[in-house]
Amino acid sequence: MKLTHLGTTSGGGGCPELYETDRDTYVVQGTRVTDADALATLRERGLPEHETAVEIPEALLRFARG
Repeated sequence: MKLTHLGTTSGGGGCPELYETDRDTYVVQGTRVTDADALATLRERGLPEHETAVEIPEALLRFARG
């Protein structure tokens, strides 16, 4: 998978980051969601155990193409 860096809202590097792939998808680097209630809601809505969720600021989405 080829990643193209689209942007970050971090002033010093690191997360959050947004990447576009050569598979017409995006990869998001953010803070892992660890809140038990939020994770329970996500699981109820179909988030499998082998996946996780990350939290990003809305401002990062300005880098998304489309």
